[in-house]
Amino acid sequence: MKCKIFWLSAITCNGNIHSFLNYPQIEQFLEDFEFVYNPLFESKANLEAVVSRYHETDILVIEGAISEAFLRGGKSIIDIINMYAPYVKKIVTVGTCATFGGIFRQSPYLDVRGVLFDETQSVDTFARVKDKVVSVSGCPIHPEVLANTLYMIKNEMTFAVDHYHRPKPFFGYTVHNGCTRNEYFEYKVDKHQFGEKEGCMFYDHGCQAPYTHGSCNKILWNEVNSKTRAGQPCMGCTEPDFPKIDLFNTKKNMGIPQYLPLGIAKRTYITLAGVVKAFKIERFEQRITDE
Repeated sequence: MKCKIFWLSAITCNGNIHSFLNYPQIEQFLEDFEFVYNPLFESKANLEAVVSRYHETDILVIEGAISEAFLRGGKSIIDIINMYAPYVKKIVTVGTCATFGGIFRQSPYLDVRGVLFDETQSVDTFARVKDKVVSVSGCPIHPEVLANTLYMIKNEMTFAVDHYHRPKPFFGYTVHNGCTRNEYFEYKVDKHQFGEKEGCMFYDHGCQAPYTHGSCNKILWNEVNSKTRAGQPCMGCTEPDFPKIDLFNTKKNMGIPQYLPLGIAKRTYITLAGVVKAFKIERFEQRITDE
């Protein structure tokens, strides 16, 4: 039996639904799920119908930040969520805006936030259904992470979530896990040029992978690549404080990165940094493709 999804667009650029179009097994997905409403896919009903009265739904997917002042189909986005929240099995916040408020916190709408969080702060608008909420953050979301999360819900699988309700099978890691530049990171080699394969990007180029939760280097984008593999720093797009300013520059205090890898104390970092600086490894000074 197909699982029924209502995809509700709030204050959004629609980047997440466009990212989802890149899911490699999209045809199989549409055999297993059906959309009660979706702004891009063929659906059972139109927007006016689904916001005017409840339609049977298993999973409510919310894309975009929310505000009482924002209307969809002539009805407050808050009221639409309240209509469906008590009856659906799960609510999935899709993207960093739906989860934390994201960039649309700077929009002209009042009191813009995520469904359960305003950046790191909990909000109580939907507190009574918070146990139903699963957060899939990202700007945009990784299509396979979203699809796999929806399949876990469909198949009634039990999975742990973190403090922000993100599924740990995908957000229990940092983006640093699986990065092909880890050797450069370990020996503090950041002689990097954008787009090249050599060098770590954490020390000078603003890479946030060591303290950003996500599976980008374990589940590759389009089954091929990731930002760091392509030579661009991780921008920390799954985290509550995204987007930061000056993304491609590592902020430092007396030469020490302001943000250290998760779980690393500053004193430990300084000790390790002093040790590895004593090494000079010739192969790290060369291009990988040089003869």
